[in-house]
Amino acid sequence: MTTTTFTSRAEARLAVARHVADAVLFEGYVLYPYRASAAKNRLRWQFGVLVPPSWTAAAAEHDFQHTELLMEPRRGATLAVEVRFLHAQRRTVQRALPDGGFQTVSELPLDDRVLVPWDEGHEERVRLAVGVDELTRTAAVVPFARPAAEETEPVTDATGAVVGRLVRRREEIDGVLRLSASPLDGPYATQRLRVVVENTSDWLPEEGAVRDAALPRSLVATHTLLYLDSGQFLSLTDPPRWATGAVAACRNLHTWPVPAGEPGSRDLVLSSPIILEDHPAIAPESPGALYDATEIDEILALRTAALTDEEKREARGTDDRAAAVIDLTDSMPAEMLERLHGAVRSLREVTAPGVPALRSPAPDVPGFGAGAGASGVFREDGFVRQDTPWWDPGADASVDPARDHVLVDGREVRAGSRVVLRPGLRHSDAQDLFVAGRRALVEAVLHDVDGGVHIAVTLEDDPGADIRREQGRYLYFQPDEVDVVDREETS
Repeated sequence: MTTTTFTSRAEARLAVARHVADAVLFEGYVLYPYRASAAKNRLRWQFGVLVPPSWTAAAAEHDFQHTELLMEPRRGATLAVEVRFLHAQRRTVQRALPDGGFQTVSELPLDDRVLVPWDEGHEERVRLAVGVDELTRTAAVVPFARPAAEETEPVTDATGAVVGRLVRRREEIDGVLRLSASPLDGPYATQRLRVVVENTSDWLPEEGAVRDAALPRSLVATHTLLYLDSGQFLSLTDPPRWATGAVAACRNLHTWPVPAGEPGSRDLVLSSPIILEDHPAIAPESPGALYDATEIDEILALRTAALTDEEKREARGTDDRAAAVIDLTDSMPAEMLERLHGAVRSLREVTAPGVPALRSPAPDVPGFGAGAGASGVFREDGFVRQDTPWWDPGADASVDPARDHVLVDGREVRAGSRVVLRPGLRHSDAQDLFVAGRRALVEAVLHDVDGGVHIAVTLEDDPGADIRREQGRYLYFQPDEVDVVDREETS
């Protein structure tokens, strides 16, 4: 039976996925410097915008999302579906008049903020729970509507006196959610699940209308959460070999489904307009939502903290979420900011006092001999405990950037060699165009843990080369990106 009521288990599992889903919902919601007047905050709602059908011909946007993926439900399984999107509501600012009326204004200054007109995002959900057996017999078609509405909020000053009000207006939105499932041919109990979300608004734009007119009638940042209470979903990027062909036949339009929740779990899926890896997660160091597309927490936190008091007043008046960002960065302790400076994800601690990290006989371990500057400790049982992590340069004394060399066209290149830069062969960085053909001094030859070789250089005509050398801030090229300068040319 189809219902909108979820079990407590479904609610708990969907809550696990919502942490990342919230980041999708508000991705690019308000961009640094978090002020409505900033140029990049005048074009809003970049991701997952499902516009009215009448607007698709006028813009390169779409009125639907189509998700397909494979699932292996057990008998009697129930599928919980939650579609989430933002309903753009237009906020205007009005000043209180002496006669008790209100006048619409472009801004309303207060002691701690400056209120300005802005389009806010009102979160909406469409929820459905349906038995998979029922879904395989009959497709589920669920129309939904959100009516037009108008709300007012009084604005008071520090004394409590009403000095104005905010007026929020929402336009009507209509849509439909379609679900179907069909078994795959073959011996496996696998089904193809289809989820389609459509904007079905009958709104017609007036002549000369711009995107701004369509947005209040659009589903913004639309994404879908799926939970299977018995069984599992298959990853589209890492399916079992037998399912490769069926996965390749899945059609995903304007959205992409990935397993959500803890690594290894298969009962949750997030289908979003942003391409994510399987089991996406928010970095544990992240202090809170910063709402900025492709955000880098440390940079945004530092730059936000550097805003002037007047800029912060405008940001606080732009949106409650922008105000929360300002308050977050203003109150962030140094310890939290230090955590944002960098983290290693792919490495883990493998040593502990008295526990061998390397189970190889000592004589066969390169770099650990007495004459090799050992970074490990020999034990009586013939094994080595490595006190320095494998990724640390000090773990392998056989590597020395100041003395190592690499052959370029049969000639040794080492620290002190002079080369001509030819980065055009690789095109790895747009900035390479500015150094192509220039002469450089090799400062070091570096080997990475994957066996790659990198040549660190400073430009010969760079007046700041001494400072770069002191700070270790070099330009890096690979051996096929340099030509060796003859000794005669350097004399």
